[in-house]
Amino acid sequence: MTLAHDRLAKTLPAPFRYYERIGSTNDVARDWLLQGAPLGALVIADEQFAGRGRRGKSWQTPPGAALALSVILRPDSRWLPRITMLGGLAVCELAESLGCADVGIKWPNDVQIAGKKVSGILCEATWSGERLCGAVLGIGLNVRTDFQGTQLAATATSLESAVGARLDRAQLAGELTERILYWQRRIETDRLFSSWRSRLNALGQMVNVGGVAGQALDVTADGALLVVDEFGKRHTFHVGELAPLARAGNIQ
Repeated sequence: MTLAHDRLAKTLPAPFRYYERIGSTNDVARDWLLQGAPLGALVIADEQFAGRGRRGKSWQTPPGAALALSVILRPDSRWLPRITMLGGLAVCELAESLGCADVGIKWPNDVQIAGKKVSGILCEATWSGERLCGAVLGIGLNVRTDFQGTQLAATATSLESAVGARLDRAQLAGELTERILYWQRRIETDRLFSSWRSRLNALGQMVNVGGVAGQALDVTADGALLVVDEFGKRHTFHVGELAPLARAGNIQ
């Protein structure tokens, strides 16, 4: 069943543009942002065939199976790093409200259930010279896809698989958007940062980031990951691909 415009009109808390099939919701949202879209306006699609993840990775959402949406936000530039934080936090809270257990964030931008990816997040800022015009928060969320028997079975999951029940995607879209706007209004608060940090599943664990193996110590206020290697040297990563390592004891 495709998402329906009239159903979305009843559940979404902000102006929206709906497409049955689209290349990238982020691209359309960026154009709308530049045309003066209001804060919280969103683009949502039933099928997305040319979505993007971090570092140029592709993210596709097949028809009837997922949520692909992009929310237009207008933060002060100093809070831009927190857009990804609030996106991950909103998805976590949505999953938790459905009864999902073991929900966490794989730094920097993947939401997982029991260690399997359920959502990817991509924030893209638009600038005019040194002035921030706004940001587009793109979220892809697996709702109905069954990964059993596929090559992704060990690494990916969906909300319905975790919950064990049929879910209404239009209702989920509305609840997710509400959570995003809730945290956007609190973007400057310590509570946002601490709530996001508490859901990071790598802190204290042995990881490899950017070729550096060590213990994930903490994160900075702008979301950078602090890692200490076997020689006691500390490294700060603002971006990078994180992989867990077999734990052989803490590095002091």
